[in-house]
Amino acid sequence: MKKIYLDHNATTPLDPMILEAMLPYYRDVFGNASSVHEFGRLARKGIDEARAKVASLLGAKDVDEVVFTGSGTESDNFAIKGAADNLKAKGNHIITSSIEHHAVLNTCKFLEQNGYKVTYLKTDKFGIVDLNELKDSITDKTILISIMYANNEIGTIEPVSDISKIAKEKDVLFHTDAVQATGKVPMNASKLGADLISLSAHKFYGPKGVGALFIKKGVKLTRLLHGGHHEKNRRGGTENVAGIVGLGKAAELASKNMSESQTRIKALRDKLHNGITENIKHTYLNGHPENRLCNTVNISFEYLEGESIILNLDMEGVGVSTGSACTSGSLEPSHVLTSMGVSPVRAQGSIRFSLGKDNNEEDIDYVIKALPPIIDRLRKMSPLYKG
Repeated sequence: MKKIYLDHNATTPLDPMILEAMLPYYRDVFGNASSVHEFGRLARKGIDEARAKVASLLGAKDVDEVVFTGSGTESDNFAIKGAADNLKAKGNHIITSSIEHHAVLNTCKFLEQNGYKVTYLKTDKFGIVDLNELKDSITDKTILISIMYANNEIGTIEPVSDISKIAKEKDVLFHTDAVQATGKVPMNASKLGADLISLSAHKFYGPKGVGALFIKKGVKLTRLLHGGHHEKNRRGGTENVAGIVGLGKAAELASKNMSESQTRIKALRDKLHNGITENIKHTYLNGHPENRLCNTVNISFEYLEGESIILNLDMEGVGVSTGSACTSGSLEPSHVLTSMGVSPVRAQGSIRFSLGKDNNEEDIDYVIKALPPIIDRLRKMSPLYKG
């Protein structure tokens, strides 16, 4: 049976070239990067080279603005908790959006339990935050704005440059969770003006278990992990050298291939979207029709539950999801879709197709052919469908 993976927003396969770059650090270059002998110096060289590659991908002015972490979730926690604690003398108010990843939402909920106040901005029907509401929400106690660069479920890209300008005018730190955007859209930290940017290697063909946080020069954060003086005294713990090297290689390849790869993927995404809507009635696109990630299309199939569609596609060899991988298995409708005003019933029938660099036209043709009979069969069994 043909196997087609269309869940790249959950994770991506490790690129063979990235694995090849990592292997020496599992075998020969095994030293502790903090050791002063040659074994340690070789490991440190691998980290330094990776840091430069990630800084280049982000458009950072200084390589030391990149701090390696264990995941995108850790990066989000470090940014938000670190800023909140460091600035607690100035204020206790944080602004975020209602459609953030749970790595941000649950971090903010934790802070609410510890004396901080959080404003959760609503979005329009496309998932874009209201800049006027953002401006009106800022008070003299506001210390941080955290709005994602691109949404992981619907692909909508937020007006992060405008948000950054608003934050700067009000002397408020701005953090953006760019885990889904990194490697998919060109990014320039200097032009963007963000103070903090989170990313994760496994979202753009690197290894799992390694991420990074861009910390603009001059921005102070309270440490999240205490221990040794690693990462220039910003994160304790012996570095995952092989993983960091893998992240560096992923950044290098993304910088080189992004434009060509994303143009091709966008064409496949649009073909998939058009093929579904032309062959299946009662379907609705979730997210912005144009201003979204080139690889993401989220569609609601009315009268159905997404889990049933996923299981039937899986039997045909196709891997998709209902939204965030972190909430798979939950019976609750997507918080992203319901926050956008999508009805709970329609949200339950949503499917996220997220394409990657190895997908091709044959894959898309296969899905376009396999999906209509699945939807037809499931709707005939649905008590909601009247024909």
